[in-house]
Amino acid sequence: MRPGPARTAGPADHTTGEDVPLPAGGAHAAAAAPRADAPSGRFLAKATLLSAALSMAGAMLGLVRDQALAHLFGAGAATDAFLVAWTVPELAATLLIEDGMAFVLVPAFSTALARRALGNRTPDPVHALIAASLPRLCLAFAATAAATMAGAPLLVSALAPGLPDPSLAVSCTRLTATCVLSIGLAGYCSAALRAHRSYLAPGAINIAYNTAIIATMVVLGEHWGVRSAALGVALGGCLMVAVQAPALVRRIALRPRRPVSVSVYDGEQGRPLAPGLVCAVLLFALCRQSQVLIERYFASGLPAGAISHLNYAQKVAQLPMSLSMMVCVVTFPVVAQAVAEGDTRRARDRVERDVLLMSCLVLLGAAVVVACAPQIVQLLFQRGAFTARDTAATAAVMRVYAAGLLGQTLVGALVRSYFAAGRTTWFPLGAMGVGALTTVVVDAWAVRYWGALGIAAANATGITLVALLLLRRLGPASVPVRVRRVVVQLVRPVCAAVCATAAGLLCAGLFTSPAASFAVCCTCVTAVFLLLAWLLDAAGARSLLLPVLQFVRHSVTRKLGHGR
Repeated sequence: MRPGPARTAGPADHTTGEDVPLPAGGAHAAAAAPRADAPSGRFLAKATLLSAALSMAGAMLGLVRDQALAHLFGAGAATDAFLVAWTVPELAATLLIEDGMAFVLVPAFSTALARRALGNRTPDPVHALIAASLPRLCLAFAATAAATMAGAPLLVSALAPGLPDPSLAVSCTRLTATCVLSIGLAGYCSAALRAHRSYLAPGAINIAYNTAIIATMVVLGEHWGVRSAALGVALGGCLMVAVQAPALVRRIALRPRRPVSVSVYDGEQGRPLAPGLVCAVLLFALCRQSQVLIERYFASGLPAGAISHLNYAQKVAQLPMSLSMMVCVVTFPVVAQAVAEGDTRRARDRVERDVLLMSCLVLLGAAVVVACAPQIVQLLFQRGAFTARDTAATAAVMRVYAAGLLGQTLVGALVRSYFAAGRTTWFPLGAMGVGALTTVVVDAWAVRYWGALGIAAANATGITLVALLLLRRLGPASVPVRVRRVVVQLVRPVCAAVCATAAGLLCAGLFTSPAASFAVCCTCVTAVFLLLAWLLDAAGARSLLLPVLQFVRHSVTRKLGHGR
């Protein structure tokens, strides 16, 4: 159904808590000029910084969690068993928070908010959407959690048939299975709040989650062993819901004060939660997460500790990707709104800027990871039961993982363009299926020769192929991104990252102290990357950095003037 002009009110600008009037004129006016309710660049920057800060805090707690796990239980058969059980909450988080719920519910709530703004709808569209979707989803989540608990022995044997002690993994899996319900509710709250342009509570969920895991391991680790970590996962899922529920209740109670004009896109035949769309999104997310399942399946046949080395390496290597993804987490509602209003040019420009900016951020992080991998692992994990041998193995895997970070980031950014309109599309699932099949084939061949390094290389190869397929297919059916222009501009930060990595590797060997080596290496990589990004104008670096340099110059000049 095509968007048409309708008399409605725009969504509230939650930076001030007030409603923002929109100009009349329907979709044509939206295409001609920026919408009045479109969030400003300053709002997007603040929201991105807030989300990144909260994500960084959650990631740091995640590292503390991994440090506690490594210190208390090392990298052996017990941690391998727990990490197999951890597959359940990891899969649930990908399906129900990071990808699935966001892709389906952000456009759905955006449409409901626009309809609510009419002011004369009965029942209220937002309440009607919640009433129609939340009870059914809760029932589905609860049934899936119960089935996972009952089928834990079969699940463990399918995921990791080579485990020496499957009973420990089964008991941990039954504890973590409760997260299917709690994480599903957390993902629902997160998507609804972000559609309302509220980012504080959704950004805090990982802080609550990791805090619960750390506290439970510290308190119960001596008596329960690695099962305490599984119990912490279950408690952390409940906290993820608790930190968001009050904010969501407040947001859904808000109503606009005055009507204005906006075009409302009705989604797929007026059914934003159409079964085809839900299936396409969830199957894509499941197929994407299957890379973790594939690598743990092959790693279960390697010597004890291989799954743990892969896990620690992946967690650290993906930190740059997680931070860069905050850009598109904040701007996805903006893209969805632009597509719904028929303003494809605004959506295209937003996606292109996001892709380039995220690529620069993740490539800088990847350069640091590759150059400083041994020092990072040594500083973070080498204590207690985690030995120097574990450090060397984890650092080597981490460097290989870093080769796929750009592909991971591009997949996360580009797939949102396919689902922004709320229409059913199966191409992302097909592309992800090709990538998963490639991962299996490369894994089956490489694991015999390179072990865990081969598994990491297969992961990077598969996800990079998916990114290329998604980028190649973008066009009028989704957001009409100018593919050639994006590819040409991506070459610049890639060149900067390669040179920065080489400079970092040279600096890393100058010091024996891991802390000093990391500090100098990180500084060198950042300086070289920023310098080359400025010279090449990667992702508009000059326009981004020039105001900062002018501010610094003005501050220094003013201080010198006062000193005279």
